[in-house]
Amino acid sequence: MATVEMVMPKMGESVMEGTVLAWLKNVGDTIEEDESILEVATDKVDTEIPATHAGVLKEVLAGEGDVVEVGKPIAIIEVDGEAGGSTPSPAEAPKESPVEKAEEILETAMSTASASNGTAVPRTSDSGKFFSPLVRSIAKEEGISVAELESISGSGKEGRVTKNDILDYVKTRTSGARVATPAPSTAPTMVSASHQPMPVAVDGGDEIIEMDRMRKMIAERMVASKHISPHVTSFVEADVTKVVAWRDKVKNEFQSREGEKLTFTPILIEAIVRAIKDFPMINVQVDGNNIVKKKGIHIGMATALPTGNLIVPVIHNADQLSLVGITKKVNDLAKRARENKLKPDELQGGTYTVSNVGSFGNVMGTPIIMQPQVAIMALGAIQKKPSVIETPEGDMIGIRSKMFLSHSYDHRVVDGALGGMFVRKVADYLEAYDLNRGI
Repeated sequence: MATVEMVMPKMGESVMEGTVLAWLKNVGDTIEEDESILEVATDKVDTEIPATHAGVLKEVLAGEGDVVEVGKPIAIIEVDGEAGGSTPSPAEAPKESPVEKAEEILETAMSTASASNGTAVPRTSDSGKFFSPLVRSIAKEEGISVAELESISGSGKEGRVTKNDILDYVKTRTSGARVATPAPSTAPTMVSASHQPMPVAVDGGDEIIEMDRMRKMIAERMVASKHISPHVTSFVEADVTKVVAWRDKVKNEFQSREGEKLTFTPILIEAIVRAIKDFPMINVQVDGNNIVKKKGIHIGMATALPTGNLIVPVIHNADQLSLVGITKKVNDLAKRARENKLKPDELQGGTYTVSNVGSFGNVMGTPIIMQPQVAIMALGAIQKKPSVIETPEGDMIGIRSKMFLSHSYDHRVVDGALGGMFVRKVADYLEAYDLNRGI
């Protein structure tokens, strides 16, 4: 029998570590390849991690609550046959992946982060104590010096200081600190010291509800996006009468043939993809003073979860999919998002995002951009309205199906002309919809 190391997998761009939430298998259990054996949390998603090999779980190297770097061993699996050859050690793979490059970029950025006493917060202290990027970020925000970090008793593996350790320290810290501000567990870390939230007065009958982990991440990212991108929103009211008529005509046949419900969302996404092809400078990202024009069109789809939180799965290469393909992707991603079964790769790489606020009965919205993208569109509810209809015989009043398209964009790189023309083009495609189109 041979043994192989199973390592913490790479679970998305910029993800350097994961927290072990729970082991789904016990030492001694027989496991199949690709069978889920543990749950891991990152700053992007909570997900189940499959086994890299079939065999027996011989040893668990990371306990529940441990923070493990990408590429580090988390378990030993006993497998049939000889190690090596056709079964290379997975521990070697991350060393040849982009992880090291990403770590180098992250370290360069973190090297500029200093505590309030002007001392840089290093990745590893002089005593050899490791501090994760998250811990260093919190230390920077709270003005915690390297000496203070050294003094914190870590509950992680080998005494590592975890997020909870440093947050507990912040709560109990009574001397040598700056004016107290809410810890990152209750306030976004991207808020500058000069823009801290006002204190909240709590009365006797008030209920205090601690944010769950996902809500904290959403709060941090939304504040960060507003801080990074100057948001501008343009609105267009689109006449979607033809879209409604076509969908009503084909939806039963579509479901019978494809086994999928045809909602308005994939039809609208298809129109947005067509407009992106016409205006490719909407499909860009900002990297310092450079604009990165993305080749692929990957549409993020904001999805509400049963908990009330929000997640954004991505339809990759949406421009290469037919309407049937987009429909199946939309339905599949939405279903698995609600069941917490999305894979990490399905939550990254988006280049433009769509938020269907109409599903909540809202007619319009001012959506916040998903960084590092530069634009997002909110789709309002479709409503029947009396409208002036121009005909060769003159104007008349008729009942039309209409909806608002709300387009928020980053004014650093998208001016009003481009942002306005883009959303207008989406409306044009919807208003000129072909009633004789097949499925």
